Amino acid sequence: MTATDAQVRIIMRERSKGRTQEQAAAKANLSRRKTVRKYERLGKLPSELKKRRGYRTRSDPFEGEWTEAERMLEKAPELEAKTLFEWLSERNPGKYQEGQLRTFQRRVSAWRALNSNALLTLEQVHQPGEVMQTDGTWMTKLGITICGQEFTHKLIHSVLPYSNWEWGRVVQSESLLAIRLGLQSALVKLGYVPKIHQTDNTTAATHKLGPEAREKRLDERGFNEEYLQLLAHYGIEPRTIHIDNPNENGDIEASNGAFKRAVKQHLLLRGNCDFESVEAYEAFLWQIMEKRNAMRSERLAEELAVMQTLKVEPWPQMKEQRPRVNGAGIVRVCNNGYSVPSGLKGKRVTVRIYEWKIEVWYTGKCVETLPRLTGINKHHINYRHVIDTLLRKPGGFRNYRYREGLFPRAVFRRAWETLNQRLSPRKADMAYLRILKLAARGMETDVAATLEDLLASKNTWDDQTVAKRVQPVQSVIPILETSVVNLAEYDQLLNQEVYYGTD
Repeated sequence: MTATDAQVRIIMRERSKGRTQEQAAAKANLSRRKTVRKYERLGKLPSELKKRRGYRTRSDPFEGEWTEAERMLEKAPELEAKTLFEWLSERNPGKYQEGQLRTFQRRVSAWRALNSNALLTLEQVHQPGEVMQTDGTWMTKLGITICGQEFTHKLIHSVLPYSNWEWGRVVQSESLLAIRLGLQSALVKLGYVPKIHQTDNTTAATHKLGPEAREKRLDERGFNEEYLQLLAHYGIEPRTIHIDNPNENGDIEASNGAFKRAVKQHLLLRGNCDFESVEAYEAFLWQIMEKRNAMRSERLAEELAVMQTLKVEPWPQMKEQRPRVNGAGIVRVCNNGYSVPSGLKGKRVTVRIYEWKIEVWYTGKCVETLPRLTGINKHHINYRHVIDTLLRKPGGFRNYRYREGLFPRAVFRRAWETLNQRLSPRKADMAYLRILKLAARGMETDVAATLEDLLASKNTWDDQTVAKRVQPVQSVIPILETSVVNLAEYDQLLNQEVYYGTD
């Protein structure tokens, strides 16, 4: 009777305690004491008695073509096993079946293990307090929503590799402004400054841009001057990883994955992924970071003992530009266009750029707050800024370059398409622009609701129909009868004596 290694170990243990062979067999769930006697005599485990088979039990299906396959692999080591299998199948029609692909892949994998050199991961010894690594990681796959709307965002994540202490900020891109926000927030939270700040080589936020820089390799581009000024403000040295060596940023990459898994678990405990605001969501992430950092206090103390305390004030979490508003009432900020009130046409304004918004200032007053666009050559057009011009020049509506901005909601587009089908082009445009003017007066919600009702009905309608429905009912002001005041009666009061005593 055969036995497992675990059973034989039980036998030996029981026999060492003075148990009989029958007792040891019963303890190991074996029915015969001869099995006990067998393994006592051999003094080996069952796995040690097995002889490795040195022969094949079936013929090698690739024996005839393997030599040619080896030559192909030697010539082009990057060839995939599946591609090579398909090539062999084409050369030998009907010889190979799809189910043999896995066998061939194992054969190729064994050949690579014996005949190729792999790039090894070089484990690093981290010095306490020396480096802070920062990286941006997408959080969109977590399914976060803000008031029910999908929230596309990144986390600028900063980590101390020695203790794994971490902090982060929610951003919409990996811009220099986002890097500044994330790094400064981490430094303020920590209260100390590391010697080196490390990033990868792919971010345009930390490296030089422009035509000349783009022609150079990443390792030749050098650092962005504004990024260098930021680090110099804190006395930190910049450092990047080498090209094609993401393992040098392994700590932050691993922390990115671990943190997102932790967030996923806390979302499951919370029961939903919807938040009332970006601030509420960010506070939720900070609570998770605080809990994770609490378990790293001992190693963090070692880091803080050798780090310099933070002694300088953080830079403002925004930057300013002084562009001029063009003739179309659009101001260009960071390669994107924003409409502003038409009265600012031709004026030079001050624009304060934050991570999630921009503010337009003129003569010391904030005249407009707009969501900040990411990317390049995008536009944010507020129909309220151009509606008066369009009513004076209705012919410019149909081919207006930024016409998409003149449909604040989907129902407005459907309304214009309906008008365009029933009326002539000019009348349709004028009717829609008058409807848009009603919305610009501050009744956009009422106008949208009215359009929904009209589109659902089969009755014909136009801008006058909409105006009658949304115009507020004028209350009737009663006519008051004017009374004449006789001032002489007040003079008589002044001549009267009043006694205020008590009897």
